[in-house]
Amino acid sequence: MEVGHENVVQVITDNAANCKAAGQLIEAQFPSIFWTPCVVHTLNLALKNICATKNVEANQVTYDECSWITDVSGDANIIKNFIMNHSMRLAIFNEFNTLKLFAVAETRFASVIVMLKRLKLLKQGLQAMVISDKWTCYREDDMGKSRFVKEKVLDDVWWDSIDYILAFTSPIYDMLRDCDMDTPCLHLVYDLWDTMIEKVRATIYRKEGKRKEEESKFFDVVHEILVAPWNKSNTPLHCLAHSLNPRYYSEQWLSEDSSRVPPHKDAEIYTERMKCFKRYFTNSSDRTRANVEFAQFS
Repeated sequence: MEVGHENVVQVITDNAANCKAAGQLIEAQFPSIFWTPCVVHTLNLALKNICATKNVEANQVTYDECSWITDVSGDANIIKNFIMNHSMRLAIFNEFNTLKLFAVAETRFASVIVMLKRLKLLKQGLQAMVISDKWTCYREDDMGKSRFVKEKVLDDVWWDSIDYILAFTSPIYDMLRDCDMDTPCLHLVYDLWDTMIEKVRATIYRKEGKRKEEESKFFDVVHEILVAPWNKSNTPLHCLAHSLNPRYYSEQWLSEDSSRVPPHKDAEIYTERMKCFKRYFTNSSDRTRANVEFAQFS
């Protein structure tokens, strides 16, 4: 009320039910203001659903395709805790590594990915540590876990799994980082999300050795996890902002992918843009003038 509701474009919160309810109250009182779920929070929830699959009947297909990721991240947690929870093992670790094996809070965005990225950087040091004489001398207090840690750290297949997880989640993580900043990115989100999904598809299909027209059960599950929150968080404002970015009319952007069309020729963007115009311009003559100006712009 202090700055004037007509000067407010959107209110952004995370996706909790109470925040959504508050956003809907604002929209009801001030129709020109959009409530927008936080893109970073949405991406983080998607990453959690991919990397921490729960075995529930409703998600049996998801569990079948993604449980191996949960297993790999669980193994990584065991290794991290085994080293960090004992001062002598931590001292040996520090002798072979210049980087720290930090604990990542679950509340941090993309916590699993951050942990696996750090482990990958520590790979050579960890392998040198578990085959050293010092590690052999100080492992007697927990032989079972020590043997498990050594086997995993020296297992090339396990490291290959980490590489694959980091490869196909990299576009998601990159988009999360791009949006998690103070600079405006509303005008980029619509395209960033489409591009991110295509990059994830390309990585998975390359790993599975499949052509684009073939089906991948794993990608179908990942795609569903990514699209579901986007359908909930995508607002007409994203489409309007996309329409008003000159970049998406340029030959350079259009030529990067044969399936791309300029925003004024995209049916979905047109529909969502008109929803915005109806909320912004309640007077029909104002709305007509806005349509004419947009046509001249495009």
